[in-house]
Amino acid sequence: MSYYKMPILDDSGFVVVDSYDQSADPQEWLDIEYVNWKSSGDTRFSPIASAYGDMECDGFWNHDPAKTDKDGVWVDKNKGLAPKLVERAMEPGVNIGRCRVIELQPNSYADAIHNLHIDDNNRLNPDGTGWIVRSFFNLTDDQDSVMILREDKNDPATETRVPLPAGTQAVIDTQRLYHAVWHPGDQPRYCLITSWESAPGLEEWIDSNNPITRIESPAVPAEELAEAERRAALRATQEQKPEVMSEA
Repeated sequence: MSYYKMPILDDSGFVVVDSYDQSADPQEWLDIEYVNWKSSGDTRFSPIASAYGDMECDGFWNHDPAKTDKDGVWVDKNKGLAPKLVERAMEPGVNIGRCRVIELQPNSYADAIHNLHIDDNNRLNPDGTGWIVRSFFNLTDDQDSVMILREDKNDPATETRVPLPAGTQAVIDTQRLYHAVWHPGDQPRYCLITSWESAPGLEEWIDSNNPITRIESPAVPAEELAEAERRAALRATQEQKPEVMSEA
């Protein structure tokens, strides 16, 4: 199938743009309602736009009628409590699907590597329309945290680590890149995640905010690397074990 894709993502699959002055905004993410939705760790989510405006986070294709991750409907309660977050999600003026805030509890580098995943953003997406990507706006000041991105889930050589201080703004093809966040802080991390349809308006927004598609990754402490390698080796061994059949 053929989709409209943004050439700027051809290089690395992600783009980081100018940081946002998060300190100038109210902490609306503390006022909105959350649901216990698990994804890549110990998480909760607060839906701001969902498939049909309900307080839930399920994939749009799991509804009746099913639809692709576009044309999200604002969740009235959370929209009213978070007007600034809504404004930021709408800034490029493109089609919005899921829009939600994630709350992530602290984890380890090994946890994040274990939780690497790609998203199923474009299920039911009509041929010839815009490819769905996701924006990540970091709301809390997580100076020691990083978004881990890999082209190959099992190949550390393909890894990029994007630092996550307050105001970090990134657009990622999360159906191409495996991703998860390593958050070693002692408080929850909050981030606004929005599904956007690739379109000229989104390209213009990106271009106006000094985009970069390659960054220098912060180093990972040796002990964190060693634990991640130990757990990866253990998983590989377990996956290679033949299934033992019991006798009838």
